[in-house]
Amino acid sequence: MNISVKNLTKSYRQSIGGAVRMVLSDLDLEVATGETIAIMGPSGSGKTTLLNLIGTLDKPDAGTIKLGNMVVSDMTETDVLSFRNQEAGFVFQFHNLLPQCTLLENILLPTLPFKGDKSALNKRAEELMAFLGISDQQNNKPGELSGGECQRAAVARALINSPSLLLADEPTGSLDQKNSEQLIDLLLDINRTMNVTLLVATHSKSIAQRMNRIFTIQEGKLVVWNE
Repeated sequence: MNISVKNLTKSYRQSIGGAVRMVLSDLDLEVATGETIAIMGPSGSGKTTLLNLIGTLDKPDAGTIKLGNMVVSDMTETDVLSFRNQEAGFVFQFHNLLPQCTLLENILLPTLPFKGDKSALNKRAEELMAFLGISDQQNNKPGELSGGECQRAAVARALINSPSLLLADEPTGSLDQKNSEQLIDLLLDINRTMNVTLLVATHSKSIAQRMNRIFTIQEGKLVVWNE
């Protein structure tokens, strides 16, 4: 999926004092289908806000976001819900798996709205678990898994509906170095083999340097990283 962001502005009213804090200001970004992009910046700089806006989890104050052929501001609520479920996959710092469900059940959660024959979805879940190396854990619950295994399950959940866009917000933040490297290897492998556009928000320079392009957020705008 190609992405076009123009003049994007987002602010929040602070709960204490009511002052308005500008997070993103007149921000532009162009991403080609299949690209890998790293977004860097300190905590509070707007990395998560940018991913949430592109993923339609939040709305901008001004500016336009075009996702493929869809202009977000023209999308109905039904369109937005369909986009999140079918076209976008989300991976966060914490896996957010349901503790009462097995790994397989967690992976299949995004398919619940589908009312037809789910045999193809079950097969895809099996293929994703094999690809991610967690097939032998499919009947275990999150409390019985390692942090790395849980995060792999979260990636499988994000991919179950075959999205064209993968948004990863500090996906290695809760992992050790070995598991972090393995997870990034997997995300890049997914990008190559499935042609999924990948946007990663990260504090890690080593992770960022593995992406096609790197940006930092400075004063609400994206700047090409040249360190």
